[in-house]
Amino acid sequence: MATIQIAAITVSALLLLGVLELVRRKKLTEEYSFVWIVCAIALLVLSIARQFLERVALAAGIYYPPAALLLVLILFVFIASVSFSVVISRQRQQIERLIEDAALADERIRQLQSTRPDDKTRPPGART
Repeated sequence: MATIQIAAITVSALLLLGVLELVRRKKLTEEYSFVWIVCAIALLVLSIARQFLERVALAAGIYYPPAALLLVLILFVFIASVSFSVVISRQRQQIERLIEDAALADERIRQLQSTRPDDKTRPPGART
């Protein structure tokens, strides 16, 4: 087994174990970990199955198979980035909607407080 293959297997296995540990500690939700787990498993399989990687690399016109592995890694990072950009966009829209709802609720509270004339004469903390 070549040194580069051992390094690729080690890095892929560490990535997989790292993601699983983050999920176990509740630092990463299952929804977001799915992309990383799939990437780590695919990299691990490609690192172990060197013949398959060599065939794929030659079919793609890449004559150094570890470079194909790096290309696959870059593709996975791109896919993960797009996936997380979609999530961030969705969350931003939700935050904007919550801010609007909070502003409307605050305005409604002000309107209700201004319609009660006895609020100004009562001391703070007094019960009705």
